Amino acid sequence: MSGWLVVIIGFLVVVLAVWQAVQLHQLRARVKAVPQDGNVIALLGSVGVRLEGMEAGMSSLDRRLQDIEGRMPSAIAKVGFVSYDAFGNVAGRLSRSIAMLDERGNGILLSILVSRDDTLLFSKEIRSGVSAEPLSPEEEDAVATALGR
Repeated sequence: MSGWLVVIIGFLVVVLAVWQAVQLHQLRARVKAVPQDGNVIALLGSVGVRLEGMEAGMSSLDRRLQDIEGRMPSAIAKVGFVSYDAFGNVAGRLSRSIAMLDERGNGILLSILVSRDDTLLFSKEIRSGVSAEPLSPEEEDAVATALGR
């Protein structure tokens, strides 16, 4: 019977030693969180100052984001591109019409017509997906592509 008693006491000693090791590890982790000079108040004060600086930075970023979001509706958001042969004397689809529009369908249409003798550039204003000037079929295709039609 005394053999079993020694085994049980030995087992309890091992369990107690493991439990003490876990407790010691947790205590060391807590001690590491305290500054070396022991001044927790100063540490919390410096954390507060850093948080105020971060809040000011976030406020600045928020203003910048609002400014950018305010500009977004007029940024180029939709592009349509068409290549074609504008003249019979040049092959290879070297002429281009490019529509660059914002979210509201406002923007510009550029057409570059290439021939053997000349290169011509035309620009037309687009408002709400419509031009005040007549468009060629290729220019209409560029605007329709930009608008997703």
